[in-house]
Amino acid sequence: DTLVWREELAYNEPLIRAYYRHPSYDDYPVVGVSWNQVQDFCKWRSNRVNEMILIERGILNNNTAEQIDRETFDSEAYLAGQYQGSVRKNVEDISTGGERPVRYEDGVLLPEYRLPTEAEWEYAALALQGNQPDTGDENITDRRFFPWNDNTARYQKHNRNQGKIQANFKRGRGDYMGMSGNLNDKASGPAPVGTYLPNDYGLYNMAGNVSEWVQDVYRPLTSTTLSDPENHDLNPFRGNEFMEVVLDEEGRPVDKDSLGYLKYRLVDEDTLGIRDNYRLGDVRNFEDGDIKEFVDYGYGDWSLINDESRVYKGGSWGDRLFWLSPGARRFKDQNRSTNKIGFRCAMVRVGGETGNEDMGGIQFQEKGRKIKRRYK
Repeated sequence: DTLVWREELAYNEPLIRAYYRHPSYDDYPVVGVSWNQVQDFCKWRSNRVNEMILIERGILNNNTAEQIDRETFDSEAYLAGQYQGSVRKNVEDISTGGERPVRYEDGVLLPEYRLPTEAEWEYAALALQGNQPDTGDENITDRRFFPWNDNTARYQKHNRNQGKIQANFKRGRGDYMGMSGNLNDKASGPAPVGTYLPNDYGLYNMAGNVSEWVQDVYRPLTSTTLSDPENHDLNPFRGNEFMEVVLDEEGRPVDKDSLGYLKYRLVDEDTLGIRDNYRLGDVRNFEDGDIKEFVDYGYGDWSLINDESRVYKGGSWGDRLFWLSPGARRFKDQNRSTNKIGFRCAMVRVGGETGNEDMGGIQFQEKGRKIKRRYK
């Protein structure tokens, strides 16, 4: 939405026309997108990347011009057998000796792109591995208030960069980039992606420039209110809506919708009686402090917090230094957008935690000696 630049008492009209169209802004972050629009983009990007993988492997022909409405490539529809496309050569079916489409078990298609959760985003922003002097131990020498060390926005090391501003933010009232002849962060609005120093994970702009949507539904309470902190403290997240594919009487997915997507619905709560790990399909307001968790807030009437209030993090070009701390959090309705909020995509890692070639766990080896295993 280019009109997010428009304000009653500011002249930003040139940005309405230029920000998304002029090549001078090609490397600038996307702003003016709602949380809902980001969800659609992540789905679109996932499908386009997986489609290109199949084309590059010679499985499908490039028939982009022929894809209209229901006949558009979708990863889930393809895996469910509801998208054929223009087949060039399917993979070999070992069981029959013939050919078959790619399956998820083949490991060819990538997991979907998505927004990071708040916990994932904050972990990535802090990048505390830089404060671990020896990778062989688990000692963190110092905590951080920002994605860099020290409690100031200026670069502290004694070299030619000493004193430079490390992020794009608003230093004070009306001070967006310093003064003529001595610009501090050199950006009155968003700056190009990749400017300023990356953090110790190599990630740029995890503080300042533009704030970023994360996946979570906002509540003032955080993971400290988990129902069982001892056992439920891995991957904390509020916002789950557990879905299932709509099946026909024979247990197969029903026909895809008019845009080529499989049809999903919330899990049938009548079938969850035997489960211990969850009992509802929509748990966005699970244990959020309301009586029986059934309070329905009218947005803007009684509260600005409801099940469509989404968290955004990181601070922007128009925020004071406080908001650049990875722990700072704010919220906005998932249907709304501003010129200060953007996003970045994430993807779950499958398999080992430390790399694509890692099996996971600790592999013990001794030179010249085999370790005998009692059980195989």
